[in-house]
Amino acid sequence: MEQKPIVQVEHLRKLYGSTVAVEDVSFEVYEGEIFGMVGPNGAGKTTTIECIEGLRQPDSGRIRVLGLDSQRDGYALRPKIGMQLQESELQDRLKVWEALDLFATFYPQSINWRPLLEQLGLADKYNTPFAKLSGGQKQRLFIALALVNDPEVVFLDELTTGLDPQARRAMWDLVRQIRDRGKTVFLTTHFMEEAERLCDRVAIMDHGRIIALDTPENLINALGTEYRLVFAVDDPFDPQRFSSLKAITRVETMNEWVIVYGTTVEMVNEVVNALVKSGIRFRDLRTEHPTLEDVFLILTGRTMRD
Repeated sequence: MEQKPIVQVEHLRKLYGSTVAVEDVSFEVYEGEIFGMVGPNGAGKTTTIECIEGLRQPDSGRIRVLGLDSQRDGYALRPKIGMQLQESELQDRLKVWEALDLFATFYPQSINWRPLLEQLGLADKYNTPFAKLSGGQKQRLFIALALVNDPEVVFLDELTTGLDPQARRAMWDLVRQIRDRGKTVFLTTHFMEEAERLCDRVAIMDHGRIIALDTPENLINALGTEYRLVFAVDDPFDPQRFSSLKAITRVETMNEWVIVYGTTVEMVNEVVNALVKSGIRFRDLRTEHPTLEDVFLILTGRTMRD
C-alpha cells in the first residue's frame, strides 16, 4: 500500500542575516508514523519545524501539511495540527483546568479534555496552578494543550529536554500512545537514544542540512558500525591473542578493561571461546550494539554539540 504523505517539504531554506539556518531541506512525513529530526543544538531542527508549523516564514521552498500550504493556509491548518513548542510558558496562577478550558475555546471544535487529564496523569493536578507543577507535569500539560483540538498531526519540539531519565521514558510512552490514537507525530530531539527508541524514520540534521534519512535500523546497518564486546581482566592482557580471529577488527585496552570490536555478533562466541581456551579469567562481560549515536558520530566526525 502506498504511503500517504502528511508533511511535504521541498528545498526549504531559511537565513538569519548572513547565517544559513536551513539549507535546501527536502523530505516527507507519512500518515501514522513517528518521524524524528535529530541533531545537535543549532543544527536547524527548530527552525525547520517552525517553518512547517507556519510560525516562521521561510526564505524559499515549498511546504505542505495535510495538503495545505503552511504559510498561505494557516487559518485552515491550525485546527488540524497540535504544537508543543521548545520553549513554552503559561501564567503562574493559571490552573490546569483553566488552561485546557481556555485553549479549547481557540478552536472551532475541541475534545472533552477531562479524559485527557486521566490519560496524561494530571487528573490530581486539576486545580493546581502552573507554577506549582513539576517539569514533567508541565510538559504533559503542554501535550494536553496540543491535543485538545484532536489534531491529525502533532509537532513535538525537544519534548524531553531538561527531564530526568524516569520522566523522559514516561514521555516516550505518551508519544507512542498519541501515535496509537491514529495521529502522525513529528518530533525533534538531540537525544539519539530517544529517536532510536521512538521513531519509525529519522532525519539526521547538521549545519542546516539533512545528512541522512531512513529507519534507525537501516541507518545503523548501512554504515557498518561495529559491535563491541567489553570485559575486565585481572592480569595484563595482550591484544595479539585475538589476531587470528576473523570477526575481530581491532582491540583496545584501558587499565583492566578490554574492548573488542567486530562487524558481526559472531565475534562474541569467538572471543569467549578464545578466552576460555587460553585460561584467561575475565569478568563483567557485556556486549554493546551499534546505536544511532554511533551513526551520528561517523557521519559528522565529532561529538555532539551543546
